[in-house]
Amino acid sequence: MEDKKLAATAPVSTKRRDFVTAALGASLMSMVPPGVRSAAWAAGSDAPEKKEVRIGFIPLTDCASVVMAAVNKFDEKYGIKIIPTKEASWAGVRDKLVNGELDAAHVLYGLIYGVHLGIGGPKKDMSVLMTLNNNGQGLSLSRKLADKGAVNLESLVGLMKKEPREYTFAQTFPTGTHAMWLYYWLASAGVNPMKDVKSIVVPPPQMVANARVGAMDGFSVGEPWNHRGIMDGVSIHAASSQDVWKDHPEKVLGTTAEFAQKYPNTARAMIMAILDASRWIDSSISNRMKMAETIAAKSYVNTSVNVINERILGRYQNGLGKTWDDPNHMKFFNDGAVNFPYLSDGMWFLTQHKRWGLLEKHPDYLAVAKQINQIELYKQAAAQVGVNVPKSPMRSSKLIDGVVWDGSNPAKYADGFKVKV
Repeated sequence: MEDKKLAATAPVSTKRRDFVTAALGASLMSMVPPGVRSAAWAAGSDAPEKKEVRIGFIPLTDCASVVMAAVNKFDEKYGIKIIPTKEASWAGVRDKLVNGELDAAHVLYGLIYGVHLGIGGPKKDMSVLMTLNNNGQGLSLSRKLADKGAVNLESLVGLMKKEPREYTFAQTFPTGTHAMWLYYWLASAGVNPMKDVKSIVVPPPQMVANARVGAMDGFSVGEPWNHRGIMDGVSIHAASSQDVWKDHPEKVLGTTAEFAQKYPNTARAMIMAILDASRWIDSSISNRMKMAETIAAKSYVNTSVNVINERILGRYQNGLGKTWDDPNHMKFFNDGAVNFPYLSDGMWFLTQHKRWGLLEKHPDYLAVAKQINQIELYKQAAAQVGVNVPKSPMRSSKLIDGVVWDGSNPAKYADGFKVKV
């Protein structure tokens, strides 16, 4: 029943390919040689309507699947050319998506939802085509705080009580993922991020420089900037985003609803190319190392390879002598588990926007997620490249505070937190 509802919201009729997929099955489709598949794909009504696509990205490790789709020419298999476009800030990505300068972007999950609802910028109907990665973000504290004994959440709260003042924490965008990890993390220890501390916005590539001059006591950002802060001696690792929520959704391939509706074949081609790149990255350590070497270049992340490659292999340090291996490091594919645009993932960000006063009233959580997350479009693309999809568009997770999120009653969930606005 759920699949029928979801199919009804698909932005384009796909009778021809649905017939082929039904006849062959996803498993058989995956056995067809890629060259044959792409030749068939480029024929007739399945040909991409737009051959060249500009996909924006911010200099972060998790832009890798977009970059590698272009560098390794996975895009050419599906009749498109991806032009990765480096952007300076999430606000810039938002504006260029809205005005059409970018066709799509490596973008914060919560940014897409915020724009769709008119919070954090101009209101415009938006689409999530796929999830790009799970895990791999960080919560860092300044060396100044670490020198006073604040090296994790518990000791941070202790210091804040012992030395009361205005503590400042940076995140990267008001409705974005890094803001939500920071807020959830602090709130799990009883700190209200809207009342007890000051929150500021700093673009990811500028985070370490701002920390160096003492602009904040801590920050929440994606890699490689947490590790860069450690290597530069300006910050220490306090927690990972996967400590807040194991296998959480992070960046997405986002676009406008208008683009998804006008260019559905192009959207599917982008998904397929990036799925191929995601699978390639996660398939071996050597591929991950090649990816690190590629994205470290000035035209992409612009940092040294060793700042990137440690954490993409799960090798962590806290900057104070402690090292460990984290099995829940950044994943780009994980046999397709990463990439499916779960409705419950999108809904979760809305619950946090409501919790922190970014939304005044409860939205229709499920209806909004069905509008934004292009489940049917993703399923069609996944079937073409032999990627597994889950049976349900909802999933269940237990977060750092022990509270379970499964999407079943989002309004109750949003209202149920002790620490909120």
